[in-house]
Amino acid sequence: MGLKTFRPLTPSLRGTVLSDFSEITKRTPEAKLTVAKRRTGGRNNVGRMTARGIGGGHKQRYRIIDFKRDKVGVEATVEAIEYDPNRSARIALLKYKDGEKRYILAPIGLAVGAKVMSGPDAEPSVGNALPLKKIIPGMPIHNIELHRGRGGQICRSAGGAAQITASEGDFVTVKLPSSEIRRINRECYATIGQIGNTDHINIMLGKAGRNRWLGRRGISRGMARNPVDHPMGGGQGKSKGGGGWHHPCSPWGLLAKGGKTRRRKKYSNSMILERRKK
Repeated sequence: MGLKTFRPLTPSLRGTVLSDFSEITKRTPEAKLTVAKRRTGGRNNVGRMTARGIGGGHKQRYRIIDFKRDKVGVEATVEAIEYDPNRSARIALLKYKDGEKRYILAPIGLAVGAKVMSGPDAEPSVGNALPLKKIIPGMPIHNIELHRGRGGQICRSAGGAAQITASEGDFVTVKLPSSEIRRINRECYATIGQIGNTDHINIMLGKAGRNRWLGRRGISRGMARNPVDHPMGGGQGKSKGGGGWHHPCSPWGLLAKGGKTRRRKKYSNSMILERRKK
């Protein structure tokens, strides 16, 4: 798991930094653990564009990841570490004693041949999934459930790791990678370890074309458009929003840059002890 740079033979190679994929041990995915991934181009069920800047890109198949880790008490062996085009983390292929195969997120230190298990009786070692009440405070954890049985919902990207800081009653206090501190039911499951591919943050695409391969299209600035196309468009020369200064907003007038979007009376507000935004 490292990075590779290139001799600056072209302008794009000068700034390109890519992963060397040295941890990958299997190139093709398990066919039975993948499903077709249909493209929308950012359009909803009636054909209207609801997400801008989406289109093109390389064809991909979705890998079915076992976020629930509900095969309790059955030991599995790590067969391979694979690349997943749908996420920043690497994935590990598990083969259970009964022959079933599943994908999980690959944490740091999980190698081919390692044994993993999930359940309240599993050891607190890398790759094992346990209830939060069984995990020692201070250990790095990822793929954390917010509701028992729903599957891991938070701390799933490359390099992510949370920590249990305290336990009281039916809840444990968890510090998330964003520095948010929240309470989670002690029966919820989490996986031990920090997610691998920590160098993902240092990758430099190098050229616009590589962004297009990922399915991301370029978008012009609102200020560079005409008034008919954007509230911030128009004006003589470079002007902030046409006739006068206009607060930055979306094409539909929704304020940008710092406007709060979270509902004030959301049910989980009581679970958040300290917000990530101080």
